[in-house]
Amino acid sequence: MHINFEFKARTTRLLELEERLQTHQPLFKGLDHQIDTYFNVLHGRMKLREGAIENALIHYQRQNVAGAKQSDVLLYEHQPQPSLKHVLTAALGVKVVVDKQRKIYFIDNVKFHFDEVKELGTFVEVEAIDSDGSIGIEKLQEQCRYYGQLFELTENDYVAESYSDLLMNKLA
Repeated sequence: MHINFEFKARTTRLLELEERLQTHQPLFKGLDHQIDTYFNVLHGRMKLREGAIENALIHYQRQNVAGAKQSDVLLYEHQPQPSLKHVLTAALGVKVVVDKQRKIYFIDNVKFHFDEVKELGTFVEVEAIDSDGSIGIEKLQEQCRYYGQLFELTENDYVAESYSDLLMNKLA
């Protein structure tokens, strides 16, 4: 398991924020059309991410609080295979499907997402990642604070819920 400290913020300034990040010379991983299928689980959230860049089965636990927060993540990266989705669907049932276009960048251990989420709008996400315990939560928190300030985000911009929760609330 690794620890993320992360935030999600709703924005209408997606291109402006991406341009601000460009001044820090991030590594661009690409534009990925991702389908995240969330499954019914007893604890936390579990999703199967299917994309051209990222393919993973992800289980995570995170409180729904606005602003930067800790997320405990179990990640299984895999090659795309329809049979995995069929098994998970049969065993657990599908909770909701999130469809998004995502631009992915990295600066060291910090991952940036510039997202256009179908039916929800545009968002920026920042994930400060400690995959082996060598960075520490204080440094992760500091990194999130720094990038939140760089993007000039306000308290009202931050989103507490996952895309799955937002979409389920919208569909309800």
